[in-house]
Amino acid sequence: MALTQGTFQAACHRLVLPPNRHISWQDTLADQLNALKGKDLELDSGEWLLNCRVLSDFQCQLEDRQCRLLSVKSCNPQTVISANALGIPAQLMTPQPADSDPDSREQEQAPALLIHRATLRSGDHLKARHHVLLIGDVNPGAQISAGGNVLVWGRLRGCAHAGIQGDLNARITALQLRPLQLRIADLVARGPEEKPQPGLAEEARIVDGEIAIEPADPRGDLLMQEVSLDSNN
Repeated sequence: MALTQGTFQAACHRLVLPPNRHISWQDTLADQLNALKGKDLELDSGEWLLNCRVLSDFQCQLEDRQCRLLSVKSCNPQTVISANALGIPAQLMTPQPADSDPDSREQEQAPALLIHRATLRSGDHLKARHHVLLIGDVNPGAQISAGGNVLVWGRLRGCAHAGIQGDLNARITALQLRPLQLRIADLVARGPEEKPQPGLAEEARIVDGEIAIEPADPRGDLLMQEVSLDSNN
């Protein structure tokens, strides 16, 4: 019998990581999991950055206690990316100040990360107000742009523009970065011509006033890069 929303919430237990970033969440994890043995869990990781390796280790700890991780909620876009890469349903949450009033809170509920699962073909243009994650390829003649970071879980061979509103800290990351054109804020560059290093993702960012392209490990460095949710930070 299918679970309704009400029975799902009753059957799924919420595991919240501590908000204090000066205390490692691993220090309290064992006691929390022992109390939830055999339960289905929803992980609320707050602003903690959890990469693929950390989430995989977490799943192993759950399996040892006959628990299942059904979903992840996070205020960190890279944690959402890591969870999606492992096939875990994930939702990006926008952090709210403790003293914010309800009216202003409602106005800030716009998605901080747009996730799109499809290949962009010639003539397509995917736009995002904040950050964008494309699970697929960007073919020649296609475009992808965002006010924040552009992340492509595939090959980027079209055009990409990050920081379209002038964010100089924006980045463009792809498993294979061979675009016709790269733009970050107002800076423009062409993609590299040499073949990418096997097994490494690539990242474009501004270094000393120019767009630099560097390798990024999708199992580590790519997912360990902090993505700001506030363009003013």
